[in-house]
Amino acid sequence: MKHSILHIAPENFAGVPYDFMCMHKAHGEHSRLITLHNNPLGFTEDICLDFPIFRSSFARSYRLSTSLVKRGITQSQAMFWKPTSLIDKCYFALQTKSRIARIEQLIKTENLDAFDIIHYDGGLDFTRDSRFAKRWKAMGKSIVTCYYGSDLRARGIIREIDEMSDLKLTSEFDHLALKNDLEYVFYPYDPGELPAVNPDKDFSSIRIVHSPTNRLYKGTELILSVIDKLKKSFIFEFHLLENLPRHEVLSMKSLCTISIDQVGGTFGGTGYGKAGIESLAMGIPTITNMTDEYANWLPENPFIIANTAQELEDALVQLFESPELCHQLGKQGKQWVHDYHSYEQVHEHLHVLYHQYGIIR
Repeated sequence: MKHSILHIAPENFAGVPYDFMCMHKAHGEHSRLITLHNNPLGFTEDICLDFPIFRSSFARSYRLSTSLVKRGITQSQAMFWKPTSLIDKCYFALQTKSRIARIEQLIKTENLDAFDIIHYDGGLDFTRDSRFAKRWKAMGKSIVTCYYGSDLRARGIIREIDEMSDLKLTSEFDHLALKNDLEYVFYPYDPGELPAVNPDKDFSSIRIVHSPTNRLYKGTELILSVIDKLKKSFIFEFHLLENLPRHEVLSMKSLCTISIDQVGGTFGGTGYGKAGIESLAMGIPTITNMTDEYANWLPENPFIIANTAQELEDALVQLFESPELCHQLGKQGKQWVHDYHSYEQVHEHLHVLYHQYGIIR
């Protein structure tokens, strides 16, 4: 029996919610993705409500100042979201009031009540009072939450969504220590979107790429300082890809020989994200930061680990001096993406969890 899965996300974070939807469809399941806000990086949307969101530097600073991490809250029992001020309380009350009619109309026109499973990607309903999740739960729908990063680290858990969830997922290793009832799933990824890459790429010609979506999270300033230092001793190209259409980013990435995902960033956790998966899938050796616990836990870890400026410098010099190592790591990384992030592998694991938690029988 094929099931129908509705994904709801604040936005299409790095294209991952959309990838989940495509994975379901690739296995014959009916699936849709509804996003509340447009993704500014140009990732493909399904149904985007395009609700307004403040993205100014002031708005980002305010969200950062009220985040759980900034306030030092890292224990699961304290990580529930609540308004931090009267301004917050009034803002979300008005936001809810402004959205209800449009959401109710969307439910009718898109027949959303027909879906069996509701995935809240980011653990957030259309409104902060979780009224639509409550409605679907009362109708006997299965509720699944999946956390991707700052949704749990910064905003916090929406208590009512959490309490009614049948299955709680994460794709971030550090979340497992923050919340003890999460199941880990790898991001699903289809490398078919990538430009063709020359399998005989010349790794002796050094081209480094770094494509941050948030400089603070990715440690970009630290990375730039190391790059500037190495330019005094080595000849190489460095491409900092920011605020570019996605197809341009992928095209330029495909020509590079080394990728730096993140090193020494704050608030964004450690490990890797969509950018790291893309680089590995293109056969590009990829450097990222990672705790020892995470590095040892990750099966067949394909990444080059660098947690400090010195470790990044040492890793880059090693790759500069060994084109053969670059080629070998590139092949291993490409195979690893297939083994752990392919639609087939993630779909199989997700359905094991569906059965385990009684979502499907």
